[in-house]
Order: sequence, then C-alpha cells, then structure tokens
Amino acid sequence: MTGYADIVLDASATGRRLCREELDSRRALGERAARSPYGLRTLIGAHLSATRALTSALPLATGSRDARTVLDGVLAAAEQAVDAFADGYERARRLAVRQEEAARREFIDDLLHGRGNLGRLAERAEHVGLRLAHTQAVAVAAGPEPFGDLHRTARQVEAALGARFDERRVLLATKSGRLVCVAPGDGHELLDFFAERVLEATGGRGRVAVGRPQPGPGGVARSYEEALNALDLAERMALAAPVLRAEDLLVFPVLTRDRQALADLVRSTLGPLRQARGGAEPLLETLTAYFDAGCTAAEAARRLSLSVRALTYRLERIHRYTGTDPADPLHRYTLQTAVIGARLLGWPAQEV
Repeated sequence: MTGYADIVLDASATGRRLCREELDSRRALGERAARSPYGLRTLIGAHLSATRALTSALPLATGSRDARTVLDGVLAAAEQAVDAFADGYERARRLAVRQEEAARREFIDDLLHGRGNLGRLAERAEHVGLRLAHTQAVAVAAGPEPFGDLHRTARQVEAALGARFDERRVLLATKSGRLVCVAPGDGHELLDFFAERVLEATGGRGRVAVGRPQPGPGGVARSYEEALNALDLAERMALAAPVLRAEDLLVFPVLTRDRQALADLVRSTLGPLRQARGGAEPLLETLTAYFDAGCTAAEAARRLSLSVRALTYRLERIHRYTGTDPADPLHRYTLQTAVIGARLLGWPAQEV
C-alpha cells in the first residue's frame, strides 16, 4: 500500500492518467506482495478500503470544484493503480508456479532414476510426505494415449486417490507419457486402487505394472525400473493381463540374463522350423497358443480358430522338424523355454 493514497490523489487532482513510473512502482509492490502470505483477494480488499477512505474526505477537499468530477478522477486513478498492482502480483505468482513445477519435475526425475545425492533426495522427499528410509513401491500406468499432467485420466485418478487416502502417503506424477504412482511398500491396497481407477478411467484399455517394494533412498528407482520392464515385457510377450506384478515375472529376467545362451537355445531348438512351408511363424504361434492353453489341444485350437485335428497336425509337423514332441513332458520344458525365448528376442522376425 506504500504511496497508494498519494498517487491516487495526485492523479485525480488534474484527472490525468498514471505515468509509467507510478505504474511500475505499483507492479513492483504487487510482485513483492506475491511473496507474502497474503492472498490477492485480501490485498484488493485493502486497496478498496483505502479508496473508500479517500472518497469519504472528498467534499472537504474539493471546495468549489464539482465533487462528481473529482470522485471520477479518484476512481479512475485507483483502477489503474490496482490493475498494475494485480498484474505484478499475478506475474510473480505465475513465475513462482513455473519454478515450483520445474523443481518438482527435477525432483521426480531424480527420484525415479536415483540420481544425485541420495541423502539430499531423501530430504526433498520429506516435503512431499515420502519417507525414503522405508520401503517404497512404484506402479506405472500406460494408456491408449500418452498421459500428461492435465490429462483427464490423470486428474480423475488423482482426485480418487485424494478422496480415499492420505495425500501425504502417495506421490502421483506423469513421466514419458505414463502415469506414475509412488506409495509406501506396505500400501498394497493403495496401489490396487490406483490400478482399478486407471483401468476404469481408460475404459479397460490401459495397463498397469507394479514394481516390488524396495528399501532405501534408491528403492523408488529400482521399483520404477521393474515396473517399466514389466510393461516392456508385456508388449513383447503379448501378455493379456491388465495388471502386471514384477514379482510374478521374475523368471523372464533370469532367462534374458544370459542372452547368448538363450539365443543358442532358440536357434538349436526352433531353427529347423524355418524349413516348414510358410516359415516358422505359424508353427511358433501354434506352440505359443498350445502352451498358453495349458497344453490342452481343444482350448489351443479354439484360440487359433482351428479344428483340433488341424492343431494336432501342426504339432506333429513341429515334432517332425525339431525332433521334440510338445506332448512329451520330457521335451516340453525345453521347447516351451525356447518359445518364451523366441518371443523375448523377437525371433524369427529378428535374427538371434
């Protein structure tokens, strides 16, 4: 409010508009006020009260001049001064919001990737309610379209989580077009609720992967990586489940740990299928359906839209080319492992 009354009275005395210096001083005070604990509504109210005090003294100060003309001059000057003040306030607040958002984004990136000083990271996490000394688990949701901070699904899920759980126990953010939820390691109910709301908001077209609870400041990054790997695995393996848990998929990292050995198994076991008429792809698809159906020929045939007789014929051809019998328990493990390896490595579309 510094200088407000003097500026308004001086301008209203001649009916002039406020000069650039006066407007700049009001904007500067608005910017400073934005860093105070006062809201814009309170500050505008203070200006209106000061203006009312000025107008109440006008009849005493005007003498023979027309009071209406002076009153109009005061209100016009007050309008310009308050507008400049509010402009400075709003600009400063917008800048503060952008800075806060940039700092939050930097924190989330550091948190999810385990970058920077872990002690400092834990301190920053305390401000959003995360206790990184305890275990944390991360769920990552992918949808039919990329998620942004203002995406309808992101807003719906955030509102649902806020209404159901303590907001200090959960961190919700978007990263690379996906929705990320960080929760305490024992927050199974929270992460299940998150998955349900994502699937509901996307009409069942989304997919959620949940990493295992991990301890320590770097636990969030490890759980996040597991969730991302689960989403990638689901894409490569054409897994149908809408919710994937890293703990249920641990066999796949074991298989891919020695990529060369897995490639050798695929080539030696399934390589002969390339000689079949139509190539290896239809027979590999047959094996995939057969194993996914629990080695039940009738169910596998239904999934492939084949007759049981046609499916049996394909299995016989596979036996003939590879020397391994899918129906033989002694051969089944090797053959099924090779089929999983082929899906992981992208064979036969890609050479291994």
